[in-house]
Amino acid sequence: MEVNRREFLGIGAAGALGGTVLGFDLTGAIEVKQRLRIEGATISHSVCPYCAVGCALLAYTRKAADGHVELLQIEGDPDSPVNEGTLCPKGATALELAVSRRRVPHPLYRAPGATEWKRVSWEFALDKMARNIKAARDATFVTRDADGNVVNRCEGIAFAGGAAFSSEEGYLATKLMRGLGLVHLEQQARV
Repeated sequence: MEVNRREFLGIGAAGALGGTVLGFDLTGAIEVKQRLRIEGATISHSVCPYCAVGCALLAYTRKAADGHVELLQIEGDPDSPVNEGTLCPKGATALELAVSRRRVPHPLYRAPGATEWKRVSWEFALDKMARNIKAARDATFVTRDADGNVVNRCEGIAFAGGAAFSSEEGYLATKLMRGLGLVHLEQQARV
């Protein structure tokens, strides 16, 4: 049997009318009540930190029993003329930026040849990175190209900026990397 759209709507309406005439209570099927996790939460307006388009966010927070404020949910703001409540995949994961269970809360280091990571201090981690950057820069710094032109560049280090960078963070990171002589710069948002 082939049913067109008009016939389908007619059959549906007749079925609904027949159900109410026979005494079926259809209000439960129409109205679904549920308790939302964000019920009674405070709504704060924010802006997505990723690509600088300026998508508006709604952040739902609630004060916990111990007094600290917990972030419950982040979603697009439907009243925003920029994103009209929609978010890209990066923006949709903005909650993970703040409260990820997978976030590593302290630096970890695995020595060459070791199989296990060990917890180290921030001072150790930053010092180790600075020493490695200096060693790589010193080993791969080129002062003149093949034609004898002064180039002063570091060809042994590349930098990839994250899409979570704000415009200001991207600017500062680029200035730092250019100051080190890096020529291989990339940005995740461009990929």
